[in-house]
Amino acid sequence: MLTQHLTDPDAAKSVSSIPGIYKQLVTSAQNKNMSPSVIGRSIGGVHKLAKVLCRFYPAAVVRKYGADSRRLLNEIVARVRPAGKVRRKSRSIWPLFCRSVLSGAAFLSQFKLAEDFRAWVRFFDKDERARASLPMLISTEVDGIGFALACDFLKELGFQNFSKPDTHLKYILPRLELSESGDDYIIFKAISRIAHNTGKTPYEVDKLFWLIGSGNFYKDDLSIGRNREDFVRHARSRFRR
Repeated sequence: MLTQHLTDPDAAKSVSSIPGIYKQLVTSAQNKNMSPSVIGRSIGGVHKLAKVLCRFYPAAVVRKYGADSRRLLNEIVARVRPAGKVRRKSRSIWPLFCRSVLSGAAFLSQFKLAEDFRAWVRFFDKDERARASLPMLISTEVDGIGFALACDFLKELGFQNFSKPDTHLKYILPRLELSESGDDYIIFKAISRIAHNTGKTPYEVDKLFWLIGSGNFYKDDLSIGRNREDFVRHARSRFRR
């Protein structure tokens, strides 16, 4: 069970095409706070957006919408029909998501082929000193995608040296003195260090702590509840011994 959760067999397929890469960016854009419920769950999955996002071809999305996020939201409401109320204030979840989707399309339209994108990522990934600058760059290019979500985007595409400093890792690592603070960049570096010292990938370290924190074994449709507080207490007791 752990093995299948610590690997992502679909990653290679996703990164093999520009639409696959863009679909993952759209998925990561809604992977924060309440957004998965408000967006993904309300429409039956991000894949349902294909009908308004030109089958996830970013250049076509740019041609169709430009930066008009209101037009995109109107199309989603009319054609995809999200369940529940769609709030339209500028800082509400749906308008923020639409801005991320369109700025993400503009960003990815720079790449004609998936190999161009993969080569660009490898340029940063090959140098440990430069690696963290890539999610920083993406977070600047794509509206609403911070450092953590940019890392999520890259790791879910199968680039296993990138880890997402999410709420569970930001809780666990500082309390075990494995990180100096809960800052996203500091957590990112701590995960890389733990991976190096244990002979694992940052992706594996990330996913293992995430499973402890969330208890969500989603590939087996099993939830065992959050266990991060119990884990921290257990680990501290072992440290004392």
